[in-house]
Amino acid sequence: MVTPIPFPGFGPGKSGFTRLPEVFFSDLLPHIDDLAELKVTLYCFWAVQQREGVFRYVRERDVLDDSLLLAGFAVDPTVAARLATDALAKACSRGTLLMVLLPLPGEHVERLYFINTERGRQAVAALEAGAWEPGPDDLPVLLAPARPNIFALYEDNIGPMTPLLADMLRDAEQTYPPDWIEGAVQYAVERNIRNWKYVESILKRWYKEGKYEPGLRATDPQNRGEAGGVGEYERFWDPD
Repeated sequence: MVTPIPFPGFGPGKSGFTRLPEVFFSDLLPHIDDLAELKVTLYCFWAVQQREGVFRYVRERDVLDDSLLLAGFAVDPTVAARLATDALAKACSRGTLLMVLLPLPGEHVERLYFINTERGRQAVAALEAGAWEPGPDDLPVLLAPARPNIFALYEDNIGPMTPLLADMLRDAEQTYPPDWIEGAVQYAVERNIRNWKYVESILKRWYKEGKYEPGLRATDPQNRGEAGGVGEYERFWDPD
């Protein structure tokens, strides 16, 4: 198992929340005596809320492909996968989850898990009746490490927040991926240019010409304009 480390606490600012029915605490939690089952149950409640659409579910491979989740079960990946699979079965036996076997081309079978709510029961009925099935482009839900709130990221690395900057940061959060924003802030800090306009110039350049990836060749499209590094960002920066 993973060695426990002190939790640093929840960060400032807004963060996402996962909803749990009140009966989870009164009628279900007191009876769950297996830690793996509890982890998988909480994961499934989180995972279904990451999906969109009328019918929401978790695939078995979503669980087994999530290395961050499995690391909490055992160091050995094979043992961790077995514990997670057993935990899913226990949650189904308890009635927390509903499992449906979905036949796939090539004699393969997909295991889908639904929360045993009214909506989940309706989804299972529709699936078993052949009225609905997951689309071919459906991507797995992965448990990603939490990223810092953009306001905390700014204040920790650049300076105090102002109302105008808060609006600019919200716009950036809607425009650019979180890892781009973190990377641009890190690049600015490394060069001791603690100015949002400079960070924004990096993001605009990545958006326009492609984000530089060191592992790619200079001629690859993702690297156009950035083969030698990102030093050219200075020409986009107006310090005033």
